[in-house]
Amino acid sequence: MTSARFTLDPDFDVAAVNPRLFGSFVEHLGRCVYTGLYEPGHPAADADGLRTDVLDLIRELGVTVIRYPGGNFVSGYRWEDGVGPVEQRPRRLDLAWRSVETNRFGLSEFMAFLRKVGGEPMLAVNLGTRGLAETLELQEYANHPGGTELSDSRVAHGDQEPFGVKLWCLGNEMDGPWQIGHKPAEEYGRLAAVVAGAMRMIEPDVELVACGSSSQAMPTFGSWEATVLEHVYHQVDYVSLHAYYEETGGDRDSFLASAMDMESFIENVVATCDHVGARLKSKKRINLSFDEWNVWYMTRDQARPQPEWEQAPRLLENNYSLTDAVVFGSLLITLLRHADRVTVACLAQLVNVIAPILTEPGGPAWRQTIFFPFAHAAKYGRGRVLQVNPESPTYPTKKYGETPLLHATAVIDDETGAVSVFAVNRDQAKELPLEVVLRGLGVSRVAEHLALAGDDPEATNTLDEPDRVTPGPVKGTVVDSDVLRATLPPLSWNLIRLA
Repeated sequence: MTSARFTLDPDFDVAAVNPRLFGSFVEHLGRCVYTGLYEPGHPAADADGLRTDVLDLIRELGVTVIRYPGGNFVSGYRWEDGVGPVEQRPRRLDLAWRSVETNRFGLSEFMAFLRKVGGEPMLAVNLGTRGLAETLELQEYANHPGGTELSDSRVAHGDQEPFGVKLWCLGNEMDGPWQIGHKPAEEYGRLAAVVAGAMRMIEPDVELVACGSSSQAMPTFGSWEATVLEHVYHQVDYVSLHAYYEETGGDRDSFLASAMDMESFIENVVATCDHVGARLKSKKRINLSFDEWNVWYMTRDQARPQPEWEQAPRLLENNYSLTDAVVFGSLLITLLRHADRVTVACLAQLVNVIAPILTEPGGPAWRQTIFFPFAHAAKYGRGRVLQVNPESPTYPTKKYGETPLLHATAVIDDETGAVSVFAVNRDQAKELPLEVVLRGLGVSRVAEHLALAGDDPEATNTLDEPDRVTPGPVKGTVVDSDVLRATLPPLSWNLIRLA
C-alpha cells in the first residue's frame, strides 16, 4: 500500500467535542507566571501587570479551561499566601522546584487573567501537606457569595463577586514519590472521598477530578486507579491522566509514534473505570481529565544542574522543533479520537515552561512550533468527532511495532456543515497520498489545506527567528465526486477544511 484512505459519514460519530478539551495549565514553575504571564513594568504590561502581548497570543491559541496553581507546586502551597494586599504576602520556599515564591501572583490575579482571556478556572487543591479543612476554606473563600468570614475576606480584598469555580482537582500526582506528601492508593482514596463529600455539602454541583496514575509507566498503574475509584467512584466525575513524550536514543521513528502509547493509556484507564463501575453495580460513567500532556525533554532537563532558591528561574524551557510539533499534533488527534471519554484536557504548560508561547523578560513574546496545531484544533475542532478508521501504509518502530504512517481524525460542525480533517504524516522522507470518501456530508470544495512542514526537521522558532516554522498552504487538494484527494507533505501536521 502506497497511499492512505478512509471514509467519513455523519451517521457514524464518536462524540461531541467538549470545549474543555482545549485547556491548558499554569503552574508556579520557572517563568510560567513571573516574566511569562505577569511582568509589571514590561512595556506591554497592563494595569494588573499582565503582559498584553502574551494575552493576545493566548486568545489566538484558543485556550478554554486553565488548570492552576499546579502541578507539583500545589502539594506544598498555602492558598492564603496568594490573597489579600500584595505587599503583605509572604515569600516562601517552593520545595517542588527549589525556588522562592513571592506570592505576588495569586488567586485573585489568576481570576483577573482568566476574565481577560475568556478562560474557565480549574483549581487544584493541596492534598499533600494539607487536606480537608484547608480545601473547604478555599472553596468558601472562592465561591460563597458573602456573609461569612472567608467570603467577606474575598470581598474586602477587592473581589465582590464569587469566582464560581466548578472544576476542582483533588491533589496532583499523589502516587509519585517526588510529590510532597505522596500517599499510597488506599490512603489517598479515603482522603479524596472525604474531601469530595464535604465539598459537595457546600456545592452539590461541583465537578471533581481524582488523581490517576502519574503515567502509564508507574509500577502501580491500573491498580492505583482501581483502588482509588473503589473509594471515590460515587463522589467524583473524572480521573486524571498525565503523559509526556520525548525522543530518546535517537529513536525518531518511535517518537513519531508516541500517540500509540497515548491511545493505549486512554483505553486502559477507560477499561479500569468501567470495571470498577461494574463491580459497584453503578450506572454512572467516569470520564477522563487528561490534565497534563505535551512533548517534554524530561531526561535532558533532569540532567541539568538546577538553580536553588532563585525567584522564577529558567526551568524546562524546551525549544520545540518541527518534529516535536508533528508529534504534538498527533497527540491532539488522539484526544479528539477519544472525545467520548476524554472531556477535559490541559496542555502543560501555557507560557515558557514546556509551552507553546515563549517570552523574554522586558522583550518580545513569540509562538513555538507546537502553537499552530493547538490553535488549528481549538478553532476548527468544534462539533462532532466522526469515526475515522484509516487504511494506511505502516513502518516499523522499536517501541510500538508496525505503526501507521497516517494518524487522522475529523470533526463536523453541524451548524455550518463544515468538516475539518486533521492529519499527520509520520513518513520522514516521502509524501503520503490520501483519499477520503465523503459519504452524505454535502461538502463540495476545499476551503483550505494548511500544513506545518519543511526541509529541516530540527527547525525551531527562536528570539532571533520567531517565524521560521509556520503553517503554509498546500496546493492540489480537491473534492471530486465526493472524494477528497490530498497529498500530505513528509513529516507534517495538516489541517484540511471542507465547505
